[in-house]
Amino acid sequence: MKEMLELLVKNLVDNPNGIEISEKEDGKTTVLELKVDPADMGKVIGRQGKIAKAIRTLMKAYAVKENKKLNVEIIG
Repeated sequence: MKEMLELLVKNLVDNPNGIEISEKEDGKTTVLELKVDPADMGKVIGRQGKIAKAIRTLMKAYAVKENKKLNVEIIG
């Protein structure tokens, strides 16, 4: 799942080397923490959070396919 998130975000940002993704287990839920370069933060969040919401929706759909629960946190 970490690789899928990285692939999505790399295609959005100008500095793909500034992406950091950490994975934590919180009970039955997997939490992916996404850090990007501060200059790319607006591209990942989008207007009114629409891109961030779309990323979370895609990742949750991908997790359901693997019978897992997933949360994506964007850390600034």
